[in-house]
Amino acid sequence: MSPYESTCTDCKLLLLILAIVENELNTLEIPCNKGSTKEDILMTKWKYVSRDGLSGNLLVKKKNENVSVSAGDEYKNRVSLASNSSLLLSEARLSDQRAFTCMVVAVEDIIEYTVNVVIYKTPLGLEITEKAEELEIGKKIKLGKCIAQDANPAVNITWLKNNKPLLQDGQGITSKFDPVTGLSTTTSVLIYSAQKEDTDAQFSCSTEDSLGQKFSSSSESFTITYSTENIMLQVIATEPLVEGGNVTLKCEADGNPAPTSFNFNLNGKETVKVENDNTFTITNVSRDTSGEYKCSLIDNPTMEASKDITVNYLDVNLNPTGSVEKNAGDTLAVNLKVDASGEYKVSWTKDNVKLDKEPKFTKLTYSDAGQYEYEVTLGALTEKASFELVVQGAPVIKQLLKQRSEDGRNKVLICEAEGSPKPTVSWSINGTSSNEGPFINGKIIHKITVVPTANLTVSCTVSNDYGMDTKVINVSSHQSEDGDKTKLVVGVVVGLLVAALVIGLAYWVYMRKSKYVIFL
Repeated sequence: MSPYESTCTDCKLLLLILAIVENELNTLEIPCNKGSTKEDILMTKWKYVSRDGLSGNLLVKKKNENVSVSAGDEYKNRVSLASNSSLLLSEARLSDQRAFTCMVVAVEDIIEYTVNVVIYKTPLGLEITEKAEELEIGKKIKLGKCIAQDANPAVNITWLKNNKPLLQDGQGITSKFDPVTGLSTTTSVLIYSAQKEDTDAQFSCSTEDSLGQKFSSSSESFTITYSTENIMLQVIATEPLVEGGNVTLKCEADGNPAPTSFNFNLNGKETVKVENDNTFTITNVSRDTSGEYKCSLIDNPTMEASKDITVNYLDVNLNPTGSVEKNAGDTLAVNLKVDASGEYKVSWTKDNVKLDKEPKFTKLTYSDAGQYEYEVTLGALTEKASFELVVQGAPVIKQLLKQRSEDGRNKVLICEAEGSPKPTVSWSINGTSSNEGPFINGKIIHKITVVPTANLTVSCTVSNDYGMDTKVINVSSHQSEDGDKTKLVVGVVVGLLVAALVIGLAYWVYMRKSKYVIFL
């Protein structure tokens, strides 16, 4: 360990202060003249100052002689001399804290070097005692006492919260010196005013000795008590809360110790007192359960919290339902009534195809027939219902057409009709490739292929249980169509010849008039 050096007013003397930690060094080396020796030394002598202030001899070393130990019982077996004239003191202890003097006798001078030895003793440890049972917010109270026992010199104590130093005014810190051991015990009392955030805070005390070594006590936490400042009501229920379900009211307050008994006001109809619990459960709720609910402290009813509870419900009634049979041209009223706890949405489909709006039927047509379904949604609640509309009536032929077949050799007759139930289609002649399309929305299309050998009048007849309808169409043979084409060509040629004759005659008249004018 390096010495700390200072000079005295008498330049012949040097004052060296050494620091050791008890039980950490077995042998203490006390230098003579800072460890510098001269070759012309005749004698080196070490002595010390006893506790009563008297000087005592330790050892002498004369030139060319062995060391002679003259120490008493305290140092008899503990002192020896190093080759550089330093005093070696084994089993260094706190009682060795005193002045030692090295006297050097040279040929021309006698010089004494005094060394003050200071023993640094670390405390046995730091401990917090007399701990408070609880801390009340805003009230100054003794948190505890920190003890640093048996140290030399006396140490300073610092209080910490969450490992950060607390500012102190220095009051409550005392040090007690034991003259028998030469050690000091330091105590520090912390008077503290707690805050709410001190809940679960860790308090400790620490010190740092003269050698820079740090020591800390174990951390302690304290119960922080305070009155209720905030209260909250929590509603616990399966979402969405519907009729027949259960709902639990939970009241929470931030006081410490926390309140354990509460009043629950149920929708302004009833107040229930609950002790040693903070919950109340309502079973089998109905739409009448909806409303405002409150909880409050029993000993302070003004401290309360409230929540609105809504029991969701969705009642839907549709008229008509099931299978509905109507005649074409009739009116059908669709009445959908919805009773719900909140805003809802309605959507309609016809034969699984979404409709833009609710269906209205002022004059039924066959195309109105189909499966109608609604869906009403309110959050996660859904209601569905449907009806099947059947439009009945006597069949009507909408149009009767003819066209050439794809190869141009035959005639295709097309009969389009509406009616319900599905009408039966018949023709006045037999044809080939008879083809009947699907019956959709009261419509049916029937086709036949014919090869007329003469001009014909063909009828299409449709019928069902409500009546029948017939239409006719004229069908020409291929020969008639060819003759008609020949007549058309001849007529066109004759027309062209007549037009040429008229033009020639007009030109002749014009020329004659021109000559007459010239002669005049």
